[in-house]
Parts: sequence; structure tokens; C-alpha cells
Amino acid sequence: MIKKLIHIIVASIKGVEHDYTKGTINKAIILLAIPMILELCLESVFALVDMFFVGKLGKNAIATVGLTESVVTIVYSAAIGLSTAASAIIARRIGEKNPEAASHAAMQSLILALVCTIVLSALGIVFAADILKIMGASPIVIQEGAIFTKIMLGGSVVIILLFLISGIFRGAGNAAIAMKSLWIASGINIILCPIFIYSLNFGLKGAAIATTIGRGIGVLYQVYHLINKTGQIHIQRKHLTVHWETIKSLLHIAWPATFQFIIASASWIVMSKLVADTGGTAASAGYQIAIRNVIFFILPAWGLSNAAATMVGQNLGANEIDRAKKSVVITATYNVIFMTFVTALFVIFPHPIISFFSKEKEVIDYGVSALRIIGCGYIFYGIGMVMVQALNGAGDTRTPTIINFICFWIIQIPLAYFLSTTLHLGPVAVFASIPCAETLIALLAYYYFRKGNWAQLKV
Repeated sequence: MIKKLIHIIVASIKGVEHDYTKGTINKAIILLAIPMILELCLESVFALVDMFFVGKLGKNAIATVGLTESVVTIVYSAAIGLSTAASAIIARRIGEKNPEAASHAAMQSLILALVCTIVLSALGIVFAADILKIMGASPIVIQEGAIFTKIMLGGSVVIILLFLISGIFRGAGNAAIAMKSLWIASGINIILCPIFIYSLNFGLKGAAIATTIGRGIGVLYQVYHLINKTGQIHIQRKHLTVHWETIKSLLHIAWPATFQFIIASASWIVMSKLVADTGGTAASAGYQIAIRNVIFFILPAWGLSNAAATMVGQNLGANEIDRAKKSVVITATYNVIFMTFVTALFVIFPHPIISFFSKEKEVIDYGVSALRIIGCGYIFYGIGMVMVQALNGAGDTRTPTIINFICFWIIQIPLAYFLSTTLHLGPVAVFASIPCAETLIALLAYYYFRKGNWAQLKV
């Protein structure tokens, strides 16, 4: 059994082609999940590396990175929305055994992405300082950090393309290429961060330059594999022509998927602002450190969820509805097991984790509280992720969007504001509202998954 498992792991990392509509479901999930987990873990390394090196520049630098990343999540939302649409459609075409149509859809999604990045990059470059001011940053943070924000938002193109092309390969079942592109991008970022920040004395600006260069090289690696036939997706010159019917299908799935994540991302921005308003710079820095660790440890669960999305999409394309449903249940079970261990880690050992990133007592105290409280809901986060991604993988992006709006904007934000501001309970109350909302998301998503309407959608 151990030899068999090792063989599967090696095959998943190599990117060996596999028909995910046949064979054992457990093997299929492992083949997809391992590179997806590693891919997302490495994506989170960007944030952790930046926070580690920037943390030595002081709390103003930490706050700048945190506030900027909160805004950059809007860019992530556009990227994930496009990626979700591309992945759902490509998975269906691969399940239908039509790789030519899948390649065509991939090119159309890239055309959409390039149009989006022009707008987002321009806005980021022009309004960087204003964005930090709106986020509640102090004048000194704005003065020191505007250039960081300008570079990060101005480089939106590499963020969006990195996410989108990864989604293209995930939908096709070749998650290993997406993973390897993040290995390259993350490795370059780790090397360049200390060089640009300290050796070249660029400071905070250096962190943004290093991250953007790292992601850019990762994108070039992905593009190489798109135009050189290394799998079922092979973009050719004939695919460059705009096909409005495919664009329309992508937009039909992408716009609610984009709003789905914008709703979630914007709510996190509001939460960050509430923490800054009620606790000051120290609370904001501690919260941002905690959130980055939350994201880092939650990404393996998100990788498993992405595996469920691919399984759902390809098996619906092959008309294997029962197999799609079983894949979701098995993946959710794996997620619960993993998240139970993470919950114990965050509740029992929050201090060593937070103190690794900062030595300021007030920052550590806030970070420990945030990590411990948010960590209490991890098991529900894992269940909710799988159910939401199952719906997204089927092309039903509207239901999760409605769920996000209710749970984040009707429940979480009003609750956080009431407790922290009206009742004067401070940042701790903001932390506590997060697991409340995430638990409700899990329950609602599970309910709609059980209804089964997603299995009848045509994309």
C-alpha cells in the first residue's frame, strides 16, 4: 500500500495524464489534490515571505503590506472569477473528450483576462495613495507604503494570468504544471526579496518588485506549456480569433464567480479597516500576521476543494453524476480530518507562530487572539470550501455568490461592527465574527449541494 501511495504521489507531481472519469475516486482525488495543495501553499509563501522580510522594517511596513494585500484581494477576485469559469468549461470539454474545444475556451479566457488587467493596473497605479487612505492607513504609512501599493496593483497582469492559467490546467486535470509554475515564482521571490529589500536598499519597494518579478516568470513558464503541446491543452494560432459564443459562456459563469469573491474580498477589507479603527496600528499588524497564517494553513484544504471542482466538472461532462457526488463527499471527509489538526495547532500554539513574524508584544498579543479565535471554526471552513467549489466546478457560480453576500454582508460585517464599535468590544469582537459567518457558509452550501440542482446545469 505504501509503495502504491508513493507511486501515485510521484505521478501527481510529474503530471502524468489520467482519466478522472474512470477508476477509483480516491486515487483520482489524490492525483489532483497533491499538486493543487502544493500550488496553493506556494502561493501563500508569497505573502509569508513578504511579511517575514518586511516585518523587520517595522510595524508601519507590516501595516502597509497587510492593507495593500487586502485591496489586492480584489484583483485576486477577478483572477479567481475568470479562473473558475475557464476551469469549469474546460473540465466539461475534457470530460466530453473534446480537447480542441477546451483549448479554444482557454484562449478566449486569456483574451478576457488581458482586457481586465488593463483597467485594474491603471487604477492601481493612479490611485495607490488614495487606496491606502481609504483603508485607514496613517499618514506615515501612506508616505512610506504608497510605492509598494502602486507596484503591486500595477502588476495586476501577472497576478491574474498566474491564477487564470493555473485554472486552465486544473480544469484539464494537469495541476502539476500549475504547481510547478508556483514553485518557480515562489523560489524567485524568496531569492529576490532580501536582495531588493536589504542588499539594494530598496526597502518596502523591493518586496513589491521581487514579488512581481517572481510571478511574471511563473506566468512565462505557464505560457510556454500552453503553446507547446505538453498535455490536452494546446493553444494554436487558430484559437486567437475572438469567438463571441465562447466569450458569452465564460462571462455567464465568470461574472457571478468574480462577484462571489469580490463580495468575500471586500468584506475582508472592511474587517481589516474595523480592526485598524478599533485597535490601531498594532492591532492591524497582529491581525494581518494572523490572517496570513490562517491563509497559509487553509490552502491545503482549498487545494482539496479545487480537486473536487475538477472531478465534478469532468464527471458531469462524462455524464457520471453519481461519481461526481461521491467525489465531493470523499473530499469533504479528507478536509475535515486535516482541519481538525490545524484547529488544535492554532488553539494550543498560537504564540510561537505569531512571534516568528514580530517581536513587538502588543502586535503579538493581538495576533495570538486573532489566530486562536479564527482557528476555532476551521473544521466548518473545510466543509464549506468543498461544497462551494463543487457548485463552482459544476458551473453554478450564482448560488455561492448569494451565500457569500448573506453570510459576509448581512451577518459578518454588521455583527463585527455592532460588537466592536457599538458595544466597544474592540478588535477581538471582529475576530469572533469570522468563524460565525464561515460556519453559516458551510451549512448553506451543504444544503444546496444536497438539493442537487447543480448536477443538471449545462455549460
